[in-house]
Amino acid sequence: MKAVQVPTAHELRIIEQERPAVVNADDVLVKIKRVGICGSDMHIYHGTNPLATYPRIVGHEVAGEVAEVGSAVTGLQPGDHVVVEPINYCGECYACRKGRPNVCEKLSVFGVHEDGGMREYAVLPEKQLHSVNKDLSWDEIVLAEPYTIGAQAVWRGNVEAGDTVLIQGCGPIGICILKLAKIAGAHVFMTDLSEERMAFAKESGADEVINAGKESVKDRILELTDGTGPNVVIDAVGMPATVELSIDLVSPAGYVVVLGFDERPSAIPQLPITKKEITIVGSRLQTNQFGKVVDLLNSGELRSDGLITHKFALDDVQEAFSYVENNPDKVRKALIVFE
Repeated sequence: MKAVQVPTAHELRIIEQERPAVVNADDVLVKIKRVGICGSDMHIYHGTNPLATYPRIVGHEVAGEVAEVGSAVTGLQPGDHVVVEPINYCGECYACRKGRPNVCEKLSVFGVHEDGGMREYAVLPEKQLHSVNKDLSWDEIVLAEPYTIGAQAVWRGNVEAGDTVLIQGCGPIGICILKLAKIAGAHVFMTDLSEERMAFAKESGADEVINAGKESVKDRILELTDGTGPNVVIDAVGMPATVELSIDLVSPAGYVVVLGFDERPSAIPQLPITKKEITIVGSRLQTNQFGKVVDLLNSGELRSDGLITHKFALDDVQEAFSYVENNPDKVRKALIVFE
């Protein structure tokens, strides 16, 4: 079978492998149908993902069809359509005992720490697969994993109906956060530097969009919130300046969710944290969000609506990565099609 491997930074190749086999009782063999190209895949390709090891088969946004199941598998059968939950965890460390396996001490992420889904077949344990309505298209369900990233950020920010939420960044993850925040009943503002991305955010339900390169985000947000600031600020950019702005802007008793990351430190004064008694949290991957997202997909409440802009055949994967790399303002989400 064919697989897409990053043997080392800045190198990409299609390799031939033996098709994996069901060995353990809880194993499920999945025929891959779609894989999304994520920013973390690009970071692995560029050598800028500090968590990845090489060589690595990338891909963690994965949808496929069950081809074979192990003897102990009870919830899936051949022919089922599934999405992959890409985290494997110990279940015993402090984080796991607290219900936070996404930050397990021994966390292994499909496509980062271990070979991922950008191959024709993969074997995974049943617990990492979620069955989705067969009536939904592969293009719709492959977005389940990025939606869970959005759901996690919304959960970490304790977003509730009636809250005002500022999302910094209108990229694909920002749009996923937007969709889940609107489903939660929030009033959502978004910022970016790209007019195209801001326009799509507006089409996707953002109540207001602000060009951070052309006007003062602080002045506009305070105007929109009658001087109180947003109740929740979700930073999907992660630059020092955006983290600092998040803490400056958030309302008293509000939440700041840091989703993006940057190696440069932020200069954060302690006074507003204490004075406003704000809660600052990180958000990584997801925990227990797949069930909710699958239900929203199955009900039709969660739809891509233009989020997917490009699709490439497996044999054209180098072209796909190059296009994503060179056209960040044109690509919202690109898929590799296994058909």
